[in-house]
Amino acid sequence: MGWTQVYTPLGNSLPLSSLAALIPILYFFWALAIKRMKGHTAGLTTLLIALVLAVFVYGMPAEKAVMSASQGAVYGLLPIGWIIITSVFLYKLTVKTGQFEVIRSSVLSITDDRRLQALLIAFSFGAFLEGAAGFGAPVAISAALLAGLGFNPLYAAGICLIANTAPVAFGAIGIPIIAVEGPTGIPAMEISKMVGRQLPFLSVFIPFYLIVIMSGFRRSLEVLPAILVSGVSFAVTQYLSSNFLGPELPDILSAIVSLVALAVFLKFWKPKTTFKFPHEKEAAAAAEAEQPEYRQGAYSAGRIFKAWTPFLLLTAMVSLWGIPAVKQALTGHYEGSNPLLIVLNDAGSRLSFAPGVPFLHNQILDSSGKPIEALYKLELLGSAGTAILIAAVLTKFVTAIAWKDWGAVLIDTLKELRKPVLTIASVVGFAYVTNSSGMSTTLGMSLAMTGAMFSFFSPVLGWLGVFITGSDTSANLLFGSLQKVTATSVGMEPVLSVAANSSGGVTGKMISPQSIAVACAAVGLAGKESDLLRFTLKHSLFLLFLVCMITFLQHHVFSWMIP
Repeated sequence: MGWTQVYTPLGNSLPLSSLAALIPILYFFWALAIKRMKGHTAGLTTLLIALVLAVFVYGMPAEKAVMSASQGAVYGLLPIGWIIITSVFLYKLTVKTGQFEVIRSSVLSITDDRRLQALLIAFSFGAFLEGAAGFGAPVAISAALLAGLGFNPLYAAGICLIANTAPVAFGAIGIPIIAVEGPTGIPAMEISKMVGRQLPFLSVFIPFYLIVIMSGFRRSLEVLPAILVSGVSFAVTQYLSSNFLGPELPDILSAIVSLVALAVFLKFWKPKTTFKFPHEKEAAAAAEAEQPEYRQGAYSAGRIFKAWTPFLLLTAMVSLWGIPAVKQALTGHYEGSNPLLIVLNDAGSRLSFAPGVPFLHNQILDSSGKPIEALYKLELLGSAGTAILIAAVLTKFVTAIAWKDWGAVLIDTLKELRKPVLTIASVVGFAYVTNSSGMSTTLGMSLAMTGAMFSFFSPVLGWLGVFITGSDTSANLLFGSLQKVTATSVGMEPVLSVAANSSGGVTGKMISPQSIAVACAAVGLAGKESDLLRFTLKHSLFLLFLVCMITFLQHHVFSWMIP
């Protein structure tokens, strides 16, 4: 039996309905930021509150609400949880086999300054992983690397989340922008151009902002030349590639250019003073002792290459998995309403399973009467996590670790990540209940009522969407059509509002419950999600304000920037 979504369940009052829809979000902030609950406790109780509101306020049948939560939980396990498990596993393999000490030394040979290490790894390398894989891989790998280098784990996670702001809109080979073309009808190339005329401003600013957070304004000026090389090279490449090549390659190209430019620059320029965190006095002394040792030939070029091989394999496999033709071959197509769909490619070599969610698939109707598809998309082969697992298998042969020890590291990783994966499953389940019940649309409709100020508030819709769903792609699909319709009604260019949804969404990634859970899992801070949220929240709001101002000015003052 079908059920039609109602967006104003409380007496047809949008303000009252919006207040009700806000309850789970406000509770989650309270649970983590104020009450400091453990992540899995906050996630599970937020999911429970969302289920109660969906059933008793929005009138969603209980079985549909529960099955919607199960759909989200499955998505939280695959691909997101799978990526986290394999990413942390690969990192632990490098530690177990002694390769990470060589990696650490090789990074110190470029610079032992924590500020510059953050630019190289959190900003540039993280952006590359975002462009190739997306989901949790960038934060999981780069945060683990920084923590291994000696960064405070909380700082490592927080800095990587903030650094991940610049590349998110073009992540996973441009999927967020390619996906929103469908519901809006606006060509992806036009959206890519517009986003490429917004985010480069953030991309120039983010490296400087990161270093200010780490070391303060005065000490940031000490490395300003390196900051400019990192940010400007990234931003210029991001603008050129997004405007002339399309949405698929801006992250990968920008990250490579930025990484190479900064690494070469640091061969000829060094800061006058080396920055270490206050708690690192002893570690800093050890690092200073290690660097001359390296320069005397402690590790050969071949030894360094071997140590980096696990991450080179990861990069190669994730990049391969990100190629659209490869992903299509591994995942198949979802078409029609068959509850269990098995699809073969032209060569007959692909199987893809997509069971419909019981009581939910095509049984919820939106306000226009259109049924909403609900599938368990079990894309194990196509997940970036599988690409990372293959890299881990190849690493076994490169490092000559015994299968017994390889398996022991995997088991330890699974044990360590039990609660973080539970957290991810619960918060993604909450996101799906919020979407299926219509609560997300209620909140979007409220922001769309801002009228003449919509050009300022348009990015807030994307921010809200990414906070709820954890994905810029999902936020674009959720609010893309609403952005276009509202923009047209208030005299704003639709391509600007749709682009603003994606650009605003990137600032919500660092506070998304699943992003917080992923980052904490990567650096061994399970149960400390509240501390990380408190660290990132103010930065998220500040960067959102900047995107709001950029969009407002592009609508009212710099309209010539709109393609």
